[in-house]
Amino acid sequence: MSSSKKLLPDLLISVLLIISTLYYAFSYVDFSIPPFEDAAMLMRYAQHLAGGHGIVWNIGGEPVDGATDFLFMAASAALIKLGFTVGQSVRGLGFVSHILTVLIIYWTNRRINNGSISLSLLSGLYLAVGTGLSYVSAYFGTPFFALAAASTWTLGLLLIKRENPSFWLCLSFALSGLVTGLIRPEGVILASLMLLAVIVMRGLKNSVSIIIIFGIVFATLGGAYFLWRWDYFGYPLPNPFYKKGDSGWKWDSFQHSMQNALRLCLPMVFAFIYGFRSNETAKRAIAYLIPIVGFAAAFGMISDEMNYGARFQYAIVPIALMSWIPLLNGVKFNWLDQFSARERSVYLVGLVSFAVGLVYYAWIQNCFLTSFQQSCDRPYEQDGRFEMAKMLAEYRGKGYVIATTEAGLLPYYSGWDAVDTWGLNDQFIAHNGTLTVEYLDEYRPQIIMFHDYYSTLVPPKLIEKNLAQRWFSMTILMKTYAEENGYVLAAIFGDSPYDTHYYYLRTDFEDSQELIEKISEMKNYYYPTTGKRSINYAEYPEP
Repeated sequence: MSSSKKLLPDLLISVLLIISTLYYAFSYVDFSIPPFEDAAMLMRYAQHLAGGHGIVWNIGGEPVDGATDFLFMAASAALIKLGFTVGQSVRGLGFVSHILTVLIIYWTNRRINNGSISLSLLSGLYLAVGTGLSYVSAYFGTPFFALAAASTWTLGLLLIKRENPSFWLCLSFALSGLVTGLIRPEGVILASLMLLAVIVMRGLKNSVSIIIIFGIVFATLGGAYFLWRWDYFGYPLPNPFYKKGDSGWKWDSFQHSMQNALRLCLPMVFAFIYGFRSNETAKRAIAYLIPIVGFAAAFGMISDEMNYGARFQYAIVPIALMSWIPLLNGVKFNWLDQFSARERSVYLVGLVSFAVGLVYYAWIQNCFLTSFQQSCDRPYEQDGRFEMAKMLAEYRGKGYVIATTEAGLLPYYSGWDAVDTWGLNDQFIAHNGTLTVEYLDEYRPQIIMFHDYYSTLVPPKLIEKNLAQRWFSMTILMKTYAEENGYVLAAIFGDSPYDTHYYYLRTDFEDSQELIEKISEMKNYYYPTTGKRSINYAEYPEP
């Protein structure tokens, strides 16, 4: 059979995978939703970078690396400069990355792992209907990172397979690993774990040239980037690390990460277990588990906040999908020959049903993107912060400042300068460890807004145990500051007095009275966790 005829089935399956992904995307994924709260932060950075203001949180402010998806932010900004909107840029990169990753999984399994068409197709479909497109609809760059991880692992598998890999293959592996690290800082950990897996499979002696090239690339190009970012931002690590990783190892984050990894990759676990049936296959199983388990374990170093739909662990899914087929080598289905045609038909239907079940399992993960998700069709409900931000946008360009714990939708869509009081996008707060009264005095924000779990009907309990919680003590400081400095409490929005959004406004700026009226009378403030119309508890006196 000619090479073109051998290639034709794979090309047809590739087209089928693309069509299937597109059909699933436009039939089952809701692209009408606004950005998820945390995704809007990166969009703000990309917009400012594209506008020529640098990587800043507030235009005219000092550079701050709150956008940990560095290369994704830069790529989004480049597309914005070309004329695309921020939303089109972010979602477009994610969508294309998702499709490319699906294809990489199929072709890697076919050409490197020598997998059958059916198992390779099943692997591609598993990713196609998984949570990847849900991240795209929420405006996250997760599939972009997953694409880089998948590309690096593909090159790693080639290094494992080839006895004498070329210099260019070794260099490509190192450069792809570097790109993975430039997209997100934990990509350095993932790429290093992939290198370790290659070493385990090839042996240290046969991996020397790979290690040297990898080390040179990361030391030179990676080192140059590291020194540049240290000089540009003033600190060596992304700003959120100082906030989320400042209290040592976190066993709860480690546990959540391992649970997420298990849930996302559960069907492949059985192949890895089967891989321990002999010494030869056990070595491969252990090597292939290194980047999967090691990467998931690394998230014990930071808190689990902002982990929408287990997006932090998602990059291991394509790795697992490109690793499970070689562990099944030796499994034969010729035992079916001993059965009658009717029995074989039953077994065949059973196998097809099992495959459909695996794809369904991948799809069902879209039902667990948030803890408050109410249906598989829509990951989150209407969000009053989005409506509030659109109203505040009418007053942009006047030098107004909002100090808020909700640093996503409100700052991005309002266009106001913002103080992220939790510190993910504020170097002083992140490095100081907490918000201070003196820092608020520097900005004298027109609006102070925060989210916490009390109201006029359920007043906060100012006991030592509660005040020891950093979020609670922060919001109490904001509340006290507002009340002691003459701010007006315009609204306490919530569909329950136990979970609310506070809005305080100063009374001494041009549009203060107009804004107080608009906010206090807002009727379309839907609470994000339930989608229900909020009650303004500021209208109810404390008991």
